[in-house]
Amino acid sequence: MHSSTVTVSVLPDTRRGAPIPLKEGDLQLEWYSGSGAGGQHRNKHQNSVRLRHLPSGLVVTAQCRKREESLRQAREALLDRLRDLSEGEARGRENRARSDQVGTGMRADKRRTYRFRDDRVQDHLTGRSAACSAVMRGRFDLLWA
Repeated sequence: MHSSTVTVSVLPDTRRGAPIPLKEGDLQLEWYSGSGAGGQHRNKHQNSVRLRHLPSGLVVTAQCRKREESLRQAREALLDRLRDLSEGEARGRENRARSDQVGTGMRADKRRTYRFRDDRVQDHLTGRSAACSAVMRGRFDLLWA
């Protein structure tokens, strides 16, 4: 006699991440002069940027020789961090949904018992029993109340 447990979870396909919209009203830019080695150009010109995403509170800084390059790098870094944040939330929702459907996978969570030797299927939720051969042909209505 062999006894085992099978768990099945049905989840939507969430591999395709939606693009994250960045509205200009959600961003706060601050320009400042750089610090550290680099001489007059770095210390006198305000080419460093601090980019703050107001809805999430994330702050990203970039320090390049040109303002445009600093802003481009800061926007890319902010998008990466926002994507990581949203993917983490999506993974958490997916894990909760999977856990709700599957349970612990232990014997106490079982829904049905299939006894092929006796040609019987016992549904533990409804308490009904039916012929295993009929249920295997798709007659699940025999088990539902």
